[in-house]
Amino acid sequence: MKAFKRVFLIVADSLGVGAAPDANKYFNGDGTDEGCNTYRSVSNHPGFAAPNLDMLGMGALRGARIVTRAAYGKMMEASAGKDTVTGHFEICGVVTNSPMPTFPNGFPEDLLNRISARWNRGWLCNKPYSGTKVIADYGREHMETGKLIVYTSSDSVFQIAAHESVVPVEKLYEYCRIAREMLCGEYGVGRVIARPFVGEYPNYTRTSNRHDYALECPEKNLCDLISEAGKDVIGVGKIGDIFAHRGITEEIHTVSNTDGINKTVELTKRSFEGLCFVNLVDFDMKYGHRRDIEGYAKAVMEF
Repeated sequence: MKAFKRVFLIVADSLGVGAAPDANKYFNGDGTDEGCNTYRSVSNHPGFAAPNLDMLGMGALRGARIVTRAAYGKMMEASAGKDTVTGHFEICGVVTNSPMPTFPNGFPEDLLNRISARWNRGWLCNKPYSGTKVIADYGREHMETGKLIVYTSSDSVFQIAAHESVVPVEKLYEYCRIAREMLCGEYGVGRVIARPFVGEYPNYTRTSNRHDYALECPEKNLCDLISEAGKDVIGVGKIGDIFAHRGITEEIHTVSNTDGINKTVELTKRSFEGLCFVNLVDFDMKYGHRRDIEGYAKAVMEF
């Protein structure tokens, strides 16, 4: 087998090419994921054109008759559950046999009260919510009371939103670290996520100061093995957060897909040995969760 000096592994976060047999167990909004094929859906949008991706094999995977100039394939996840952490662990060789817990009815109030006692602040919401809608619905009360907005989603996440003028970003990160420490065992969600926002009611917007606090991978994974061998593991985007910063030799943070793409292009010009591991989160965060086919299609075309 040929040895490669370096590998670029890019996760187009949520850009799937067909539903797995157990897709009916998982939800996005009011419906299940049964029958989903994100790439086929966006490729059917008027004006869509992604010739380079199609040439690399994505065209064949969506059923188009296009000449392919690369090796390509489609894999089905072996892990239980549906979460960023689960998926990235498996990419790096660690299968999760038990799904990380989700909280479709919100977190137990006694648990939230114990956490908020450490914060010395109250909380609002405690429901599954869209990240943009939750700040629209609770942002004003948060600014008036100083209580933190706590919410979840269909994924295994505990998210805390706060206005940057009410809770400085570093303080919000401290609150997330406290929650991460306390969310273990049966409450061990995959990620605790800081969701800072700015603006005035009703025009709040989330900032790029998001920060994820993930469960540490339970076994040695690809990143650990490469870095222990003295090679580079360069994490672009939220990769460092997903792996709790373990096994990552360099972290390059990004503020958007465009920023992540540009920084990855720059890294192709750098001489290094090892892995460049990239996550482009806008596909999922800005478009996938909101079922925004037009926005998703434009993002894929840019990529």
